[in-house]
Amino acid sequence: MSKLTIPQEGGCRCGQVRLKISAPPIITMACHCTGCQKMSSSAFSLSAAIPAEGFEVIAGEPVIGGLHGATRHYFCPHCLTWMFTRPEGMDWFVNLRSTMLDDTSGVAPFVETFTSEKLPWVATSAVHSYETFPPMEAFGGLMQEFAERTASA
Repeated sequence: MSKLTIPQEGGCRCGQVRLKISAPPIITMACHCTGCQKMSSSAFSLSAAIPAEGFEVIAGEPVIGGLHGATRHYFCPHCLTWMFTRPEGMDWFVNLRSTMLDDTSGVAPFVETFTSEKLPWVATSAVHSYETFPPMEAFGGLMQEFAERTASA
């Protein structure tokens, strides 16, 4: 598992919305749920959970798209790239689509979720797999293991 260089910038496909992370991810994931498949137009979505204080939009103004509920999915208003999500009740982190980063070399998925919905030909390098979402009590151990692995990378 490689380590992500911090600080780092990134942006949408057209470049109108730019962002910066100044804190390392607390975990990286691939989600195979059908919702992520549809929103990403791909087999799964990739994300890096960034501490909220280590994330900022530095250019442009993303808009809410996808599902318009309590969990807010942010998109570029011009190219409509799905950039990040602010999950309901979890304001302490931002779920950044890791492919938005200018250098994606350090963001392999550590955990994969919703493997019960994944396309049959898909494989990732994730260390941990869950048929649905991991139970909340598992996250402490997962985040600790992720931190240890990335510290030694």
